[in-house]
Amino acid sequence: MGTLGRAIYSVGFWIRETGQAIDRLGSRLQGGYFIQEQLSRHRTLMNIFDKAPTVDKDVFVAPSASVIGDVQVGKGSSIWYGTVLRGDVNSIRVGSGTNIQDNSLVHVAKSNLGGKVLPTIIGNNVTVGHSAVLHGCTVEDEAFVGMGAILLDGVVVEKNAMVAAGALVRQNTKVPSGEVWAGNPAKFLRKLTDEEIAFISQSATNYTNLAQVHAAENSKSFDEIEFEKVLRKKFARRDEDYDSMIGVVREIPPELILPDNVLPDKADKAIQK
Repeated sequence: MGTLGRAIYSVGFWIRETGQAIDRLGSRLQGGYFIQEQLSRHRTLMNIFDKAPTVDKDVFVAPSASVIGDVQVGKGSSIWYGTVLRGDVNSIRVGSGTNIQDNSLVHVAKSNLGGKVLPTIIGNNVTVGHSAVLHGCTVEDEAFVGMGAILLDGVVVEKNAMVAAGALVRQNTKVPSGEVWAGNPAKFLRKLTDEEIAFISQSATNYTNLAQVHAAENSKSFDEIEFEKVLRKKFARRDEDYDSMIGVVREIPPELILPDNVLPDKADKAIQK
């Protein structure tokens, strides 16, 4: 941003601050006629009874997600927008490097008809797709649960197994390692290929990297967000053909560049150089 742009931005900031100060003064002069603001009661991490979530400092929990009660989440995992982990009547354990994607629900059962105690246990490097439901089940390391899948009480998804999108896995079903189960009710579909097994692990890594970008974006202050809006507006006016004719080279502001680990093609090109 040039000198003029910064000056305009600063003037705008001063005007807004002055307006807020005048508003506060007017509220005091009016006495009881002060402004009441309704705040959201949403809490990303919430205690229930005497139980409190334990979340590693490297975990990304989206602002609209809810992690409630007896829940533990390991290093490098990510809990995405709209997801709920509710450990009220039993415990939830999530390993390291696992991603539970947008609008998913993880809950537990105090017991079932068989009298079993049913926490929900999710291992390391697991991918749980958007809008999945996991209830009182176990998902072992490097397993994959597709979008919209439902896992009922007592289900066990073994390591390197895959539950297809939209599948309903009935109570006490075991999905063996190296297999894909699909349908309603879910049944064995086929064996996983070596490429698909490798994809499960890579999917977890990709989401760990992507979560770092979202965490950084969500931690920005209001001023940083507004400043980037100005940068984007200015950069959007760039005409590459015109710049080329007049010999101007414009560099993308570093604030608008995604990290290499989020753009695999870019990272590969950098390595080749």
